[in-house]
Amino acid sequence: MNGPRLLQAALALIITLGGANGVGAETTQLRIAQQFGIAYLPLIVASEKGLIEEEAKALGLASPKVEWLRLSGAAAMNEALISGGLDFATAGITPMILTWDKTRTTAKIIGVAALGSMANILTTNNPNIKTLADFTEKDRIALPSVKVGFQPIVLQMAADKAFGKYDKLDELTVSMPHPDATAQILSGHSEITAHFTSPPFSQQQLASGKVHQVLNSYDVLGGPHTFNVVYSTTKFVNDNPKTILAFVRGLDRANEWIKANPTEAAALYIKAEGSKLAPDFVESIIRDKDVNFTTAPEGAQKFADFEAKVGLIKQAPASWRDLFWSGLGEKPGS
Repeated sequence: MNGPRLLQAALALIITLGGANGVGAETTQLRIAQQFGIAYLPLIVASEKGLIEEEAKALGLASPKVEWLRLSGAAAMNEALISGGLDFATAGITPMILTWDKTRTTAKIIGVAALGSMANILTTNNPNIKTLADFTEKDRIALPSVKVGFQPIVLQMAADKAFGKYDKLDELTVSMPHPDATAQILSGHSEITAHFTSPPFSQQQLASGKVHQVLNSYDVLGGPHTFNVVYSTTKFVNDNPKTILAFVRGLDRANEWIKANPTEAAALYIKAEGSKLAPDFVESIIRDKDVNFTTAPEGAQKFADFEAKVGLIKQAPASWRDLFWSGLGEKPGS
């Protein structure tokens, strides 16, 4: 074989190998981190039923090796994601927006999908508290993380509406994990007199008869809103368009299955989480009118506009679509 033919053969081999394993090839593994709680049920269903792998095959991809990781808190998620140790992170939508803003010129974090819309409830064991105006300096409001977590930002939005001063209640807030805060507020022997919390903790507390609702986050936003989201880096999203599509389609199928099979979904959640909650109780949460498992973001623009207003982010996006993967823009989000 002469020189030109050898060169042509070499180029053909490079192109073939590049198409299979190099430029243009999508990832063969997915590292997905999730936290604990019923808000992550779509990921649990997708994992247990292999839905992401099925959708990848349907798009002509090799079935990816999916690794499911457990991390607690947005900080750990972001560190792993930005360092390259993670492909998908999960957290509340308000912390995700903060990270999106902070990484505009670096890792360029981008939302991939919503995990669902869920009302968060501000509860109290103090019978004298009916509205935000009834809190006094003697009260303490437990939150997972003060100031920048999902619940504290919603509380700031509520305070802004009630008092025209978004940080009026900040000095009353205390960082505390949901399980610990639930135990303390139900005990009645703690400085914690209120708790801004999410399912299933809000339902557990209200069912006890020892606390009552002060505030519903849906009322603050003027309607349903996304609670948690899945996000990644712009580079990973751009490099793996079919994988991203397979992932979102897998979540969509998981959401459809949950809605069609709430009893089975409750049982699957309890088994996967090793939960001690009663099956009927978990099913009641899945069926709750204020719980909607969907990949379409709701209220994202309202959260971003508020964070920009109070200086948590430098500039609000022109549209909620700027916060998410372009393919999600086809969904009826807000």
